[in-house]
Amino acid sequence: MSEQPGQKIFSIYRFNPGQSAHYQEYRLTPDKGMSVLEALFHILERQDPTLSFRYSCRGAVCGSCAMYINGRHRLACNTLVESLKGEKVTISPLPNLPVIKDLVVDMTSFYEKIEKAMPFLKTLEARQAEIKQSPKDRERLDIITDCILCAACHSACPVNWTSKSYLGPAVLNKAYRFIADSRDDAGEERLSLVDNEDGIWRCHGIFNCTEACPKKISPADSIIQLRHSVFAGKKKSRK
Repeated sequence: MSEQPGQKIFSIYRFNPGQSAHYQEYRLTPDKGMSVLEALFHILERQDPTLSFRYSCRGAVCGSCAMYINGRHRLACNTLVESLKGEKVTISPLPNLPVIKDLVVDMTSFYEKIEKAMPFLKTLEARQAEIKQSPKDRERLDIITDCILCAACHSACPVNWTSKSYLGPAVLNKAYRFIADSRDDAGEERLSLVDNEDGIWRCHGIFNCTEACPKKISPADSIIQLRHSVFAGKKKSRK
């Protein structure tokens, strides 16, 4: 039990190469409004300087501090300790990614897959002036552009757990983000990249990715839209 009123037990995943992984417990009484990231800093600075974790912006826009907190994918910077029920807070690295040390995972394979989506606008010719976009066209991108590449959806996807070749929900969401962009001219090229058994047809529609996303994006819906686009293109080519 906690030794002081309001005290929390932080059970944190610890791993060093060459050593056995384990959970280590720390106790602290969080201040009101303290985030999990701030709690980790408190532990690092006052209890255990060997603790490793990743962070950057502290404002939920970089995705660096994505972790598995109390059984859910969350951003440590915007998850308040007081919002977590019970006296114990269990913190693990993102599942399904190689652990480098403690809460730090290797994102190399994730970023390599993101590059396959060509995450940039492509036009048929060089443009010297701004490409204008109507409010209606921009509205199609309002949510899907909020992806911060935190890899929470990638980590949560059960297909990724068994298939290293599957592009994954983050990649497919990124592909749809540019296909849906009225300024992009590479729609057919992007569709050809995802229209295969390692792309949109490997998704089982479980929606783990949607549930895991801390920015309320639904990669599963993006995959559905990509499938509609593929069907529409094939139907048009038959006419």
